[in-house]
Amino acid sequence: MNVQNRPLIVFLVILSFLTGIIGGIGGIALVASSKTLQKSVGIKTDSGIAFPAQEKVESISVKEDSAVVSSVKKVSPAVVSVVFTKDIQVINPFGSQFGMPDQSVQQQQGGGSGFILTSEGLIATNKHVADVDGAKYTVITQEGKKYDATVLAKDPSSDFAILKIDAKGLPVVEFGDSDNLDIGQRVIAIGNALGEFQNTVTVGVLSGKERTLTATDSSGGQSEPLEGLLQTDAAINEGNSGGPLLNLKGQVIGINTATAAKGQAEGLGFAIPINSLKSAVDSIKKTGKIVRPYLGVRYVVVDSKISAIKGMKNDSGILIVGGTNQPAIVIGSPADKAGLKEGDVILKVNNDDVGKDKSLVGVLTKYQPNDEVTLHILRDGKEMDVKARLGEMPS
Repeated sequence: MNVQNRPLIVFLVILSFLTGIIGGIGGIALVASSKTLQKSVGIKTDSGIAFPAQEKVESISVKEDSAVVSSVKKVSPAVVSVVFTKDIQVINPFGSQFGMPDQSVQQQQGGGSGFILTSEGLIATNKHVADVDGAKYTVITQEGKKYDATVLAKDPSSDFAILKIDAKGLPVVEFGDSDNLDIGQRVIAIGNALGEFQNTVTVGVLSGKERTLTATDSSGGQSEPLEGLLQTDAAINEGNSGGPLLNLKGQVIGINTATAAKGQAEGLGFAIPINSLKSAVDSIKKTGKIVRPYLGVRYVVVDSKISAIKGMKNDSGILIVGGTNQPAIVIGSPADKAGLKEGDVILKVNNDDVGKDKSLVGVLTKYQPNDEVTLHILRDGKEMDVKARLGEMPS
């Protein structure tokens, strides 16, 4: 090889090397910027998912959003605002001293939500919305029409009531199946938020089922134990009470009833499952009142501590136990007549388990007063069956 040509050869080799690097970088950039080339050569991302999968995720999101919009359009015409007004006497202890009346009348106002059950004007709402003595009720539809409303019935076992307005041809809701729900599925709440913003829509997921809590009204006065509730992170505010909780098919799966106290927690809203109210709705249609079956026991749900004390293998059932000045067995009740005792653990009603995963109230909604049921109980370490004939729950 000619020594004089060696520098030229070295230059050409370096030039070829640099050209290859530049070409490779350019090719990678071209492929990275082109989804078509990625697909044609089968290149995938580091996660193992081809780039076009992003389009699939966006498609799913758009489809879900579309389902929310469709559900809201379907149900909103049947969602109403419920407003009450009440005249209250206010005493002015210094009125006479300043030439003013000793008493004056002021108007108390409040509100909630509801939804239309029948085209003839039956409205579902919460009992605590419709439980103001001496109040006048007005129902306002999505179109802005106002109707005087009467309280037709209040459920003795849950926060549920029925109003009646004089109207015909109204849009109605469709019921879903609250027993067939999955934790994490999307849900939609509609209601008269804060008693001011009509048909406000919030979206979240189903966070839990079979929740138990003690609900207190906004004045902090009356409280009521509620069982078998659905839990959601969809925002539920004052005024949402009585509005529907929907699935993505636009079916009512619950009635919004409570939220966690402000400052304690966020994203904790609760709804009464609609299946527990279907029998009440049927009852009001047939008889004009809500009829509920009644056993007559006070109890707590069995937990790990109770099961250990009782020598039980599992945390199941409900323990019959009284409270302060409250007997465990209501005297003269079906439970009393069946021979149940304080300390008994009810494990099943017929073939349905009761306990932390299924409330007694929820199970009993399947039956009518005068139905005979078999209670499978644990007493003094022994399991046995007891027959009980259900009564009608006092209003």
